[in-house]
Amino acid sequence: MDSFNNLRQQISSEYRETVQRRYYTVTGENPDDKTVDLLISTGESETFLQKAIQQQGRANIMDTIQEIQERHDTVKEIERNLMELHQVFMDMSVLVQSQGEQLDNIESHVARANSYVRGGVQQLHVARKHQMNTRKWTCIAIIILLIIILIIVLPIVLKK
Repeated sequence: MDSFNNLRQQISSEYRETVQRRYYTVTGENPDDKTVDLLISTGESETFLQKAIQQQGRANIMDTIQEIQERHDTVKEIERNLMELHQVFMDMSVLVQSQGEQLDNIESHVARANSYVRGGVQQLHVARKHQMNTRKWTCIAIIILLIIILIIVLPIVLKK
């Protein structure tokens, strides 16, 4: 029973809104509750629009209908533009997410390259030390070899 009453109230409310819209369309003014109640109670709400058309003439009503159609077209255009804007934002979201992943990938490559460079610098220092030690020992070996050659060759040359 409650659902029936709720449905009845909903239908009544929707009918009142319809009558208000019709009244506004014809007169250009918002009706007060008293006027709406009067139209509904007398049954004039259905014939009100027809009487207004007959009284005001077809041209005035056609202008109103054209204005309503233009408003409807404008609303449809705005809706289409909003859908396009929504699609642009969705595309940008996908691009930003993709570029974020690429930035993360680049960051990891840079960090890895940084560690390789640090390791390379350390290996260069070690190689430099080895090079200096190798030169030092090569010089010492050449000097010892010259001394040995002098020790062997000098007595032979002096004996002659």
